[in-house]
Amino acid sequence: KIDDFLFNFLISHCIKSTISEVFLSIDKMKLAVFATLVAGTAAFAPASQIKRSTALNAVGKQKLQYVPCISTDDLPAPGSATSGVAGGLAICIAVDPAGKVYALGDKCPPVNQPLSFGNVNDDGTIQDPVLGTKFSLKTGEVVGNWCPAGIGKLIGGLFDPVGVPVYPVKAKGKTVEVQVDVNYKANFEANYWSGLLDAQGKANGKYY
Repeated sequence: KIDDFLFNFLISHCIKSTISEVFLSIDKMKLAVFATLVAGTAAFAPASQIKRSTALNAVGKQKLQYVPCISTDDLPAPGSATSGVAGGLAICIAVDPAGKVYALGDKCPPVNQPLSFGNVNDDGTIQDPVLGTKFSLKTGEVVGNWCPAGIGKLIGGLFDPVGVPVYPVKAKGKTVEVQVDVNYKANFEANYWSGLLDAQGKANGKYY
């Protein structure tokens, strides 16, 4: 009888321990899934909520000038757009149905697909080819609904509406020129490396 009692006790104890371990494993899995979801949401957080170091926010001296972007032979047909590069910046060259030429930043917020793939409408806008947002050709501001199409309906609410930059544009001979800050890329890279080195204590050598 004693042997039976000990046997039943051990079996019961083992079963309880196994059940406890199973529930503990489940709790850990739930915690891991929750952490993954939180991390994914943070990855889609609006840029305005992401704090950057002072070094990364530092702005160098601007130098605005007209630089070549594309050849006039490569100008798109009215009602369409094409891409180019000016001063190291990705530029969207858009031609409205009336034939007027505009220059905008070629990255659609919030996920940076090329704006130059979009449609140029007769209402003075160019439309994000993926999320459906319309941007004013003159000001770059959002016109109408923010991210109204496709997956934009799912992710648009995670971001504040934001426009795209616009640039003065002109033709010079056989070249389309865009006025940009030619120091922008150099300043950005300098600030990036300054911030990276500062994070490692190497910007001023204070950790040595």
